Amino acid sequence: MKFDVGMLTHDLKSIPDYARRVEALGFDCLWSSETQHDPFLPLAVAATVTSRVRLGTAIAVAFPRSPMILAHIAWDLAKASDGRFILGLGTQVKGHNERRFSVKFESPGPKMREIVQALRAIWDCWQNGTKLNFKGRFYRFDLMTPFFNPGPVAHPRIPVYIAGVNQHMCRIAGEVCDGLHVHPFNSPKYLREYVHPAVEEGLRASGRARADFAYATSTFAVVGDTEQELRQARQSVRQQIAFYASTRTYEPVLAAHGWQDLTPALHRKSVEGDWKGMADLVTDEMVDAFAVTGTYATIGGKIKERYAGLLDRTSLYQPWQPGLDDPRLPKLVKEFNG
Repeated sequence: MKFDVGMLTHDLKSIPDYARRVEALGFDCLWSSETQHDPFLPLAVAATVTSRVRLGTAIAVAFPRSPMILAHIAWDLAKASDGRFILGLGTQVKGHNERRFSVKFESPGPKMREIVQALRAIWDCWQNGTKLNFKGRFYRFDLMTPFFNPGPVAHPRIPVYIAGVNQHMCRIAGEVCDGLHVHPFNSPKYLREYVHPAVEEGLRASGRARADFAYATSTFAVVGDTEQELRQARQSVRQQIAFYASTRTYEPVLAAHGWQDLTPALHRKSVEGDWKGMADLVTDEMVDAFAVTGTYATIGGKIKERYAGLLDRTSLYQPWQPGLDDPRLPKLVKEFNG
């Protein structure tokens, strides 16, 4: 299992130093997310100052961008990074697509599948001179003149991951993608009984094997070397579980444990703004199901043991990710990679 890290700075002036330090510490991949900032620009900067660490989006929101725009960005990042770039895409929920991005939200699973297929067709055109002739339900690409064709690159096989929670999106990942961004709100039981069977169905449909696919996530971790650190971290994780569990989108994760009836109660409290009351509904049993607890010296081994065979790469979930200046971090990374 590979140990990754999230991009905790999006200030482009600070990215060079941050990326170099991430690489020096021994992390395998640096993931950039789309929240308050564009996810691609920090990776463009990081690509020019690193040589080993992989670089990826976890995730970039797909539907507000044309597949042609995504294809150009990914192509340039693959070239700048010498093949270290991973394109991670997600659908986001309906409200954010329609009200934050002002784009149409329709048939998210089939549309995401088509985006990935369109990307492959566009890249094939640029790399091999194949005539561009993609016609789908949502997209049409059949015009590519030399003036707009960036031409071949040394590393044209760009891995594409998509984010998925429900089984339909997991099947699509197995069918057309190189990996799945598993939501941090997960458990081994949910992965084993819900996610993996759906992905494997998609892999069989595409004639591929488990070795051709990667499961990536970030892990809820209760990490601390003192009782106070552990207590504070546990309460933070409890609050985060309550936040995700209050949304119907993540009900399958709770349902894997028979806790789906918790969602309506959490949702009511979220509407009321009762954040403490939400956290109080999350039991210790639930925290232990969705999070891993340990010291800085033991958390890596515990994560690897818990998710062996279920995940290929993970990181510590960002709100509790230690800063790069934490003197305990090098030992944590070394222990995970050992």
